[in-house]
Amino acid sequence: MVLAFAHTLAVLTETQLPIVLAALAQGTVAAMITRYASLAPWWPGIQFVFPVALVTFGALQLPSWIFLVAFLLLLCLYWTTFRTQVPYYPSSRQAWEAVNALLPVGRALRVIDIGSGFGGFAMHLAQARPESEVTGIELAPLPWLASAMRARFRRSRARFIRGDYEKLDLACYDVVFAYLSPAAMPSLWCKAKSEMRAGALLLSHEFPIPGMAPDITVHPVGSGPALYGWRIC
Repeated sequence: MVLAFAHTLAVLTETQLPIVLAALAQGTVAAMITRYASLAPWWPGIQFVFPVALVTFGALQLPSWIFLVAFLLLLCLYWTTFRTQVPYYPSSRQAWEAVNALLPVGRALRVIDIGSGFGGFAMHLAQARPESEVTGIELAPLPWLASAMRARFRRSRARFIRGDYEKLDLACYDVVFAYLSPAAMPSLWCKAKSEMRAGALLLSHEFPIPGMAPDITVHPVGSGPALYGWRIC
């Protein structure tokens, strides 16, 4: 649309549309289309900024290896997000404390944090529950490596493994904690129902399981995202 407008302007007035104005126009049109399509509220801003950022970085004439390095870093951070539809997004300390408050006292538990990111929750729970075994599993290389190094540096009892939780047997865990995405919840529920033992607890921060009423609903931060729990029968 912007290209057609720029071409028409050049034909009728012999005036070239400046590249900065073209980028602003393209960002505006893209943001309007995104808004009309009712996508998530952060997408219009991304659509508006992207062409402007493209023109800006082009004008800086940066060496091409910088973009390769940035791509590789993002790849190590997000890895197979395109397949899992689970982006990196850390849970809050309030959510960690809410999980700790739900767990039984005086009993050694085996807890797994699936999609453990940089390991904050697992290390927090391992410190709060020294009698329990807390594990984090993460598929993306960079968060996994960072969490493993942080645990070693802090001498945390939390253990971190790199892998896909879909290939993990959940039968040996008393508590499974997840902060994934709406797209992942149906398959997680099927996996939990088929593998987790009776009496085990599945916890999900922010994202409920479609069609399954939770046994537990806690709001760690007022009206913020809820913590949901299902006891496996």
